[in-house]
Amino acid sequence: MNEDYAFAVFWSDADQAWIADAPDLKSCSAFGSTPEEAVGELRIAMAAWIEAARAHGMPLPEPRFRSVLPAAE
Repeated sequence: MNEDYAFAVFWSDADQAWIADAPDLKSCSAFGSTPEEAVGELRIAMAAWIEAARAHGMPLPEPRFRSVLPAAE
């Protein structure tokens, strides 16, 4: 299910770190010293976000954002 949600990765001068954010999942973001580390941490955060939503009977949001890049084969 994590694979359905898009994410953005950007550098934050304020945090001096790379930030990865899942815009469809409210307040779901992570950081790392590299973009890859930030994405890895975000995948963990997304799984926890989805698990918590399910545990509390909350509906999962429909993915609104899609990648413009073709899927890897």
